[in-house]
Amino acid sequence: MMDRETATSKKLTEHFLSCTICTEVFDKPCTLVCNHTFCRKCVVNYTKTRPEAISAKSLLCPFCSKMTKVSNPDRPVEEWADDIKPIFVIQGLLDSFGPGSKDSAKCAYCQGRGDTSLAVAWCSVCDDALCEKCYGVHNCSPSGRDVTDVSREVKVNRKTKCKEHKQESLQLLCKDCKTAMCQKCCLLYHGKCIAVGTISSQMETMKTELKEVKKSLSKKEKELKHRVKEQKLQEQRERDRYSMMNSHIQSACQKVIDRVKGKERKLLDWMENISHKHIGQLKKDIMSGEMSLQVYQQQTELIDQALQSECDMDVYEIYQGCEAGDVEAVGDVDLKERGRIAKVAFKQDIYKLSNALDDLQLGEIEVLYESVPDLKVADVLQYTTDITVAGDYSKPNPIDVTVMVVNDIDTVVVTDYSNGSVKSFYTKNNQTQHSKVSLNGDPWSLTKLTHNRVAVTVPYSDQIITVKVKPDLELLTSMRTRKQYRGITSLTPSTLAAGSHSPPCVDILDMTGRVLRSISPLHKGNTILQFPNFLSTTWTGNILVSDWGTNCVTCLTPEGDVVFIYRPTGDTALRCPQGITTTGTGDILVTDYSLHRVIQLTESGQLVRNILTKESGINCPAGICVDPYGYVCVCFSSQGVIKVFTCNDRQFLSV
Repeated sequence: MMDRETATSKKLTEHFLSCTICTEVFDKPCTLVCNHTFCRKCVVNYTKTRPEAISAKSLLCPFCSKMTKVSNPDRPVEEWADDIKPIFVIQGLLDSFGPGSKDSAKCAYCQGRGDTSLAVAWCSVCDDALCEKCYGVHNCSPSGRDVTDVSREVKVNRKTKCKEHKQESLQLLCKDCKTAMCQKCCLLYHGKCIAVGTISSQMETMKTELKEVKKSLSKKEKELKHRVKEQKLQEQRERDRYSMMNSHIQSACQKVIDRVKGKERKLLDWMENISHKHIGQLKKDIMSGEMSLQVYQQQTELIDQALQSECDMDVYEIYQGCEAGDVEAVGDVDLKERGRIAKVAFKQDIYKLSNALDDLQLGEIEVLYESVPDLKVADVLQYTTDITVAGDYSKPNPIDVTVMVVNDIDTVVVTDYSNGSVKSFYTKNNQTQHSKVSLNGDPWSLTKLTHNRVAVTVPYSDQIITVKVKPDLELLTSMRTRKQYRGITSLTPSTLAAGSHSPPCVDILDMTGRVLRSISPLHKGNTILQFPNFLSTTWTGNILVSDWGTNCVTCLTPEGDVVFIYRPTGDTALRCPQGITTTGTGDILVTDYSLHRVIQLTESGQLVRNILTKESGINCPAGICVDPYGYVCVCFSSQGVIKVFTCNDRQFLSV
């Protein structure tokens, strides 16, 4: 048993109690919001190397890149992780098996003398393991009466000492602070806490909860094992398929190569025949020339002999022969022979060859992607902001929201329709603060103009106003409009798109409110614009319209052309689309007020999944945005709050 305990301790230390950054046993561990644990020093040093984390005043997880906001960002970066504690499981394992933990397999007293006697008992008073010999001596003292036999394979009930008060055992549990403590810590630090009791009194509750967790984990483990087994089989099948496709591709290429080789052989054979004929003609010419050369040499010698002869008749005969034309090369050939080869050349059209290779179709690789099912993961809600502030005369009704980083301060800006105001909420000097600008009318939608300015529609006052975010709000300008606009989005620094009910349309406006272009509500005879309550802009500059009246999402170009219309039927049909926004990857998020959900579309208007549903805490959602950290912020007009979510244990990239 003791050997198994030692092996277990070593295995836990190596695989579960070691920091993945420094690969050493945790030194002052801290667990981030993503449940990944690192040494405080390691995660701080890593954060210091990432400018985006410093700018966001958050610790960055080296493993999954999620941000963990710190409680006091005004302190030096080196102190950001001081208040972040490890989860109790990690801390418990460190206390029991980490460096400095007691070795229950060996007698503590014998180890002090250099001996390694096996322990057979445990004294809960001394918090030490005892061998059989020391147990007899120890049992004679009054302090040695609380001794547990460990000679059999039973669990050792050890009492953990308080780190601050070394002689005190951790016997109490504060539910408010979620921490174990000794009697002295309770008196010193938990006097105002209400839910304080003994650890033993909560043991049954904790065991019951742990059994439920174990049951859930066992079920997930079983499902995961089955899924991994299926994935392994699929992996092998896919390996075989890839091997087969590899053979097919090589075979197709080889067929093309064989045909090219055939053409090469034909060209070479033709070239060989032509060259043989041409060279044969040249050899024939050379032979004829050499014969003529010999004749010329012979006739030259005859003339030389006649000239040297003293006989006049010899000279006369040679002279007559020259005049008659007998002095010729008998081997002369007719150079006008028909079919003679003058020159052989190989002409290659590189351009035509390149085009032929480019047009060569060996085959195509088709990839079919699996559709992503709806994932229902608990605890996706990060936090809730109640937008009620002093001076409100009615229950708040948040319609639209955006999140801005102004002077390194995260600022939530929201329109409150019921109280005729625009509000901002932010944290400064560890204090939650807010600002409010009251308007002459009820604001509806808003859009970001610059990093610290927003434009807001006030439909029943025929206005679009601009507000500066510092992060306190400051009213800048007010432009009069001829229509009652609701939805609004910024297209360029000098143009806006706004949606009107009467008449139903989407208008392109300049920054004075003048209509530059009006987009018709009809497309191919069908109504696509009726109540365009919310608008957004894609990364390509197109306009997304969430229309309550037609229950569809429409993508329009600024010129008025329809890019796509998302109007599904059946179970995926929209009943009351409201807020709409885009992510940094081009995805589209839309809230459905009546069906209590947030859906995700591709940038081309194809349904991906429901990312948030009623089970996630969605109830009558209105405006929506993605904050700079990838969290999804949703307005709940009926509740007067804004909720911030991670979607299925993930974050979206913000625009």
